[in-house]
Amino acid sequence: MSGDDKLLAVLRGSADPKVVATIETLIRDAPDVALNRINVLALAALHGLDEEGTIAAFLHAAQLGIFELSWNVLCPACGGVLDAGTSLKSVRQAHYNCTLCAAGYEPTLDEMVEVTFTISPRIRRIAAHDPDKLSMWDYDRQLFWCSGVDLPDDLEHELEEIVLDSVELPPGERALLSLQLPAEFVIVFDPVTHLAQFIDVKGEPTRERQNLSVVFNEANAPHDAIELRPGPLRLSLENRTTKRVLPAVWIANDKLHRLLGRRRPFLTANRLLTNQTFRDIYRTETLDIDQRLKITSLTFLFTDLKGSTELYERVGDLVAYDLVRAHFKVLNEIVASEAGAVVKTIGDAVMATFPTPDHALSAALRMREAMRDLNAQRGKEDLLLKIGIHEGPCLAVMLNDRQDYFGQTVNVASRVQHLAASRSIFATGTVIEDPKASKLIEMQGLHPVAQKTALRGIHDELSVYEIP
Repeated sequence: MSGDDKLLAVLRGSADPKVVATIETLIRDAPDVALNRINVLALAALHGLDEEGTIAAFLHAAQLGIFELSWNVLCPACGGVLDAGTSLKSVRQAHYNCTLCAAGYEPTLDEMVEVTFTISPRIRRIAAHDPDKLSMWDYDRQLFWCSGVDLPDDLEHELEEIVLDSVELPPGERALLSLQLPAEFVIVFDPVTHLAQFIDVKGEPTRERQNLSVVFNEANAPHDAIELRPGPLRLSLENRTTKRVLPAVWIANDKLHRLLGRRRPFLTANRLLTNQTFRDIYRTETLDIDQRLKITSLTFLFTDLKGSTELYERVGDLVAYDLVRAHFKVLNEIVASEAGAVVKTIGDAVMATFPTPDHALSAALRMREAMRDLNAQRGKEDLLLKIGIHEGPCLAVMLNDRQDYFGQTVNVASRVQHLAASRSIFATGTVIEDPKASKLIEMQGLHPVAQKTALRGIHDELSVYEIP
């Protein structure tokens, strides 16, 4: 058995067999482009695979060295990759600038950081492992634009009406391009250095040749936008960097916007952080101690056992301990099956996160039923679970050597759980009003009861709903 076969055999023991079979086929038969920066959500949709199972399988495969993870900081407007690293620790800047869009952004883990998987060169060498040898449009497709931009297979044909001219320019080389400028906004852009020169082409057409020089350098200093008239242009390009550049002259028209507007779901850093398999594998390797990364929306679920102290006194330490362990096992399984992750346990309490409110609410309802089943098996009401849910912005941080969350959303979720009585689920308005969560409530025939509540440490009253 070869080394690769041994790794795949190990992977079969820890991942969904259907996903592993798909991975084997990809490694053996797929074209190079399909093995670079793989969008696991798109792959799951294409092959009819379970999303969570696909994510878990690729995470296990990355742990075995079959794939390499890439954490890519994106421009939310054009979908370009502004920076890429092998871990979330590489996201260090307070702001990232997209020169193509002339805009700056503060990175958020649920909008601006995607996670992709590329085949390891020791498993199979692909063209993207040598990016300096990629053709211009392969470089754009495979390295500049993110996996969420759904580029057509015939990209070069689509670009014929968008790109006026292009050139591959080795280090220290110069090139002259002769162009006919249309009366549209034009951008000279290089995806390697991310340098852009904007040209606002307007006014009366001219027959006189206009001249423009663009220099690509290591400093990557921005160029001021200039105005030119429709007509002939002599464009001088000089590469003063130590690597080749791939400048092209783009027409920033509706066709370009439609091309880049074709989007598909992708695996965000936020979703991966709320994945139980990821947390189990990368327990202490996610963030540096001084990192504070924003998440615009995350759903928190807190649980606690009512009367756990009395439980220990009533049934004895050994029986109570086994009961609490059984309860933790059930909760962990439900959280993982709903695309969530257990952040930590505090005594008999659980703190879990979910990418969206509907997953958290579904988990809460299943938890309540699971506790009823456990109690029915014993014929006693020993496990009385209180649950609180809240959604909102937060910070991803490192606390006590583990990836954790900080902020008012976390505080509110914890306080809401304290409102609950036994078998109660309390959720805030942001959870109940979520469209998918609202549909779930309707399908279950539930009738949340609203109340205005003052929470300890929270200044304003909050709309909280009890789900009986």
